Formats: sequence, structure tokens, C-alpha cells
Amino acid sequence: MNYRLEMDLIGERRIPEINYYGIHTKRALENFNLGSKRVNLKLIYEIALVKKAAAMVNKELKKLTEDKANAIIRASEEVIEGKLNHEFIVSAFQGGAGTSTNMNVNEVIANRAIEMLGGAKGNYDVVHPLNDVNMSQSTNDVYPTALRITAIHMLRKLSNSLAQLQEALQKKENDFSDVIKLGRTELMDALPMMLGQEFGAYAKAIERDRWRVYKVEERLRQINLGGTAIGTGVNASQKFIFMITDTIQELTGLGLARSDYPMDITQNNDVFVEVSGLLKACSTNLLKISNDLRLLSSGPKGGFGEIELPQMQAGSTLMPGKVNPVIPEMIGQVAMRVMANDIAITMAASSGQLELNAFMPLIAESLLESLELLDNGVTIFREKCIEGIIPNKDKCQATLEKSAVLAAALVHHMGYDQAAHIARKALRDDMTIREVLKEESAFSDSRIDEILNPFEVTKPGIPGIRGIASMAETPGGPEK
Repeated sequence: MNYRLEMDLIGERRIPEINYYGIHTKRALENFNLGSKRVNLKLIYEIALVKKAAAMVNKELKKLTEDKANAIIRASEEVIEGKLNHEFIVSAFQGGAGTSTNMNVNEVIANRAIEMLGGAKGNYDVVHPLNDVNMSQSTNDVYPTALRITAIHMLRKLSNSLAQLQEALQKKENDFSDVIKLGRTELMDALPMMLGQEFGAYAKAIERDRWRVYKVEERLRQINLGGTAIGTGVNASQKFIFMITDTIQELTGLGLARSDYPMDITQNNDVFVEVSGLLKACSTNLLKISNDLRLLSSGPKGGFGEIELPQMQAGSTLMPGKVNPVIPEMIGQVAMRVMANDIAITMAASSGQLELNAFMPLIAESLLESLELLDNGVTIFREKCIEGIIPNKDKCQATLEKSAVLAAALVHHMGYDQAAHIARKALRDDMTIREVLKEESAFSDSRIDEILNPFEVTKPGIPGIRGIASMAETPGGPEK
């Protein structure tokens, strides 16, 4: 393998001639040799977009020659298109507040631009990673700006995925609207309900998540680009500061705005904690729903067995015929990971000191991982689980009839104590509430049907009250 020699203020390093990265990237590779988890490529693409925008502005301001600026722009575009993915080798977890990531991008773009101009990689007299590619910029304004842009794009995708999940749950709400089942509180028999109502409650929770994720984008639209190292804007002209924001707006199509106090954006990362907190709230709902589905589908003979999930794969290497709820288990683990990432983001954001937060790489990696996991996980959850759920109507009906929860419908008609007597007798003698009522001749068969009507006991109001109202107008009045 052929090598080229590059130098920095510390010394020299040999760089494989084939590679576009340079000495700063090489040192980061040596210093942060933590494994295979590299910087999220979506963040790399947006950093390259910032480099493209900066080159466009510096070209217009005549700070870069047209040939040099055009080469930087074209090289940046190749990065954005994913053509140089293999060159981004720095660990996601790194010291220096993201400087190594910024330098990795600077060097790759510079060397590719040099090559486009007919030079040899490493000949930084042609295009310099810092003097040219990083002109009027600092890691401390490039990195957070790119992270905000990346997060906005991913939030929009997640919001759409959540909207589709909400719609799938609402369809099940409608499909299961006539399936009566046992409702439970604290895992104990509680009241009758429709299976559709259960899925309707899930849909409402996801609706809130979708709306929160959609709205929080607004919190990320302020950028500190042009603030350079600490937000004062040193080494960036006023024209550059205003023009770079306009250019980024045009390139991204996002409603970005220049912060009126860039130093705030540079040193404070509470907005990422806010976004992560909403992702955690979403994960809380997803974990709860997934646990419910695992319970409701448990069995198939020894558990609740009230719904059937799509069968996705064999569940055991030892137990033939066993099928596990792997998709709810998957989304549950995604939710737990997002919750763990939220802790990391919270700790990292609160650990900044003075004018900069050195732990931005942890914030970036954790936030982008959470967004990516949730977007992909929610889609899989919808497609491979929710959309294929079918109810076990007979099991739902049988479980409900075996319980004594229908006794609650009797409270208005015979009082709590008498209704409790009916419930105890049903449980003791393994009878249904309907059978006990008939045995004790509490009501006529038609009144029992009215009071225990599934559509009466699962909605607001007193079951059978319309029957009582009509009887009150006749001699004898309502039943005692």
C-alpha cells in the first residue's frame, strides 16, 4: 500500500494514499478506538451541506476563487450523495465537542476537491481543509447546526410514521367495535368493555405523541451558524453571517432562522433534552401498548388469548410449535433504548461548562439513534403486528361470562350489597351473572337482556335505564 505523509502541530502521520481523510482524522481514529460505532452518516451529510453553503457564500463574497469554491461544492455534494461513506471513520464517541467529526468532513471534502482540480491528495496548497473548506466556520457552530437540521428531517419522518400507526389503531378500533370483552384494572377483573375501545385508547395516546413530535420541530429551527467558536462571530463577516443562514434555508427548504443570541445556542443544549423527553414520552406509550398486546395474546391456551398477533417466526429451538410475540418485544426494547438515551442526553447536556459543551457527540449519537430506532420500529410495529391483529371473539365472550364483572350493571337496579351477593354467588358456584339472576328470579328474561346488553354496559349511563324509564310510566313503576 502506498502512503502520503501529512503534518500537523503535533507531528507527522502516514495516511494511505487511497484515502481522502487526513492527519486529523487519523489521530481521532487512534485516540478514540472504541469499536465499530461510527458517527451517524445522516449527521455527516448535513455537515457537508453546511460546507457546501459556506463555499457558495464565500464564492459570492469573493473569499474563494470560483474554481476552488466549485470544487468544494461538488465534493460536498458527493458526500451528501453517500459516495464517500467509507471515508467517515471517526468514532461516534469522541472528545473535542465534535471537532474530529468536523475535521473528518473538512479533510475528505478538501482532498476530493484537490483531486477534482488535478492535484494530489494531501497537497493542501490547492484546497486547505481549514483555510478553505472551514472558512468563516467553527466546529461549534457547524456541528450543532447540522445536528438540528438532521433532527428536524428525522422528526418529520417519525411524525409521519406515528400518524400511520395512529390510523392503524383507529381502524382496529372500528373493526373491533362490537367485540365485547373483560376490562381489567391491576390485572383483576373490572368491567365489560369493547375491544375496539381498548384500541381507541391506544390510538389517542399515539395521537398525542404524533402531535408533540410534529410541534417540537419548532424548537430546533434557530441556528448559530456564523457564531463561530463561542457565539461572538469572530472571523466571520456580517455579510457571511446573514448570507449563510439564507443559503442554508434555500438548500434545506426548512424554516431555519439565525439565532438572535448565538452564544446561547453554542453553549446550551436544553432543546435536545426537550426533544428527547418527548421521544421518551412516546416510548412510554409504545412500551405500555406492547406489554398489553403481549398479555392479551398470551397463551394461546394458558393465557388471555383474546387476540391473535401475526405469527412471524418460530419461537423456540426446543419447544415445537411455540410462537412468541417478537414484534411487541422488539418495539418494547426500542422504547427502553430511547429511555436510556434520554438519560445520556440529559447528563451530557447538563455537563457543559462555560461557553461550550464538550459532550455534544454523545447528545448527537443518542438523539439520532433514538429518532432512527423509533421511526423504523414504529413502522415495523404497525406493518408486522398492529395491522394483522385479529380478535378471538369466542374467548373474549367466554372470559367475560365467566367473570362476575357484569354485576356492576346491577348496582342501580338492586343496590351495591345485593349486586355483590349476586357476584359472590356467581364466582362461588361457577355460574354466570345471567344464570344467577335467572335462578333467583331477580328480573324477567327480557329485563336481564336489557340490563346486560353489551352496548349498554360499555358506554356512559346506567345499563337498562331506558327500560326503567318506560316502566315508570306504567302502573307498578320500576322494579324494586
